[in-house]
Amino acid sequence: MAEHEHILSARLYVIIWAVLMCLTVITAGVAFIDLGPFNTVVALVIATFKALLVVLIFMHVKYTSDRLTKTVILSALFWLMLLLGLSLMDYGTRHFV
Repeated sequence: MAEHEHILSARLYVIIWAVLMCLTVITAGVAFIDLGPFNTVVALVIATFKALLVVLIFMHVKYTSDRLTKTVILSALFWLMLLLGLSLMDYGTRHFV
């Protein structure tokens, strides 16, 4: 099977880099705003969006049709959600002791 590369322009890479830098500044700025328990939520949402940009654009997952790559990414997301879910359940039930 012949594979072909998807070549992205340097302009797109610069735009994505600028978006990542802006999101980093926003994350740092939000850390100084008192949002109560939502500070962590906002930081995690921004970090998730940044990770999504890196995986899709810089790692070229958006343009791949390889089923193995997509399976690995989906399984990694599954284990991440499992880890976060179990950790949050542990944290949420600590006041019962």
